[in-house]
Amino acid sequence: MELDERKRRILSVIAELYTQTGEPVGSKVVSLYLNSAYSPATIRNDMAVLFELGLLEQPHTSAGRVPSHLGYRVFVDDLMQVRPVNGQLRDSIEAMFNIRDPDPDKLLEDAAKALSEITGCAAFTATRTPDSVTVRRVEIIPSGENTLVIMVMTSNGVIRSKVRRTGFRVTAEVVEFLRAFCAGKIAGLTLRDISLRYMSTITVELGEYSRVFTPLLAAVLELCSEIYAGQYYMEGGIKLLQYPELARNAGELLGHVWERENIQRLIDQAQRTGTTIFIGKENQSQEMQNCSAIVSKYGIGGRGSGAIGLIGPIRMDYAAMVAETEYFARLMGELLTEIYDG
Repeated sequence: MELDERKRRILSVIAELYTQTGEPVGSKVVSLYLNSAYSPATIRNDMAVLFELGLLEQPHTSAGRVPSHLGYRVFVDDLMQVRPVNGQLRDSIEAMFNIRDPDPDKLLEDAAKALSEITGCAAFTATRTPDSVTVRRVEIIPSGENTLVIMVMTSNGVIRSKVRRTGFRVTAEVVEFLRAFCAGKIAGLTLRDISLRYMSTITVELGEYSRVFTPLLAAVLELCSEIYAGQYYMEGGIKLLQYPELARNAGELLGHVWERENIQRLIDQAQRTGTTIFIGKENQSQEMQNCSAIVSKYGIGGRGSGAIGLIGPIRMDYAAMVAETEYFARLMGELLTEIYDG
């Protein structure tokens, strides 16, 4: 959509002021903001044109205007200048993650919390495990007379464990049998291959012992499924209630963003690399059509991919929040690659 320079400046000012205040913007305010370079009458005429083009809306009978969803799209794509993360904030973020041998789960959770605190929006982090990742080893560790720790280690460096009580006495022979069985039937397979159907098939091979060992093999399946699903954290959903335009639909919105499947669909809709911004009605879910979302994807060496993102009001400060989200994405990609490949 082609706009002359004056209309571009007017749309940009209205977007910036509405982002800051949440209040409709009038022609006199725009004129003052532009150091009276144009008269209120001239600005009013241009605002009328922008309104006819669908770039501005009039929320009620006042003289003020706000950007429409389309207006924000034009602003983000053509007018906005991304503001780099300032040095002080960058240093504080890097200090937060400057630890040796960090736990990947804690790292992702902390990143979501930090991004939410910085932006005042809901923030999420997620990783996805490639189909090529295999089970490197299944370890069976006795921890009591009737208790075992079952640990699954995969080719991408992820380790998960569960504690299971048994209906029998744990002996060295039992432990060795389970280790050998898992080494022969599970180790080397991809996580994708370890399905309920496959586990049911190999359990039958245990014959009369199948009933005894089924709960333990079920734990192995749970661990493999959890690793294959990747990691996910959502933080700061309650922060969305501070925005009046979102509080009106709070129940539906919060219920929606807390469901991992809904956010995973949002991530899947984003472009494969880099940053994608969904503004208002561009969101496919009805619950998020008064929101905007920023999704930044990153690679984790050759071992998977991740995404970090924000959900907030349509009038979010895109210029700052895009830069902050992208900064976190770059940092997370570097740290997780170092952990898994180190």
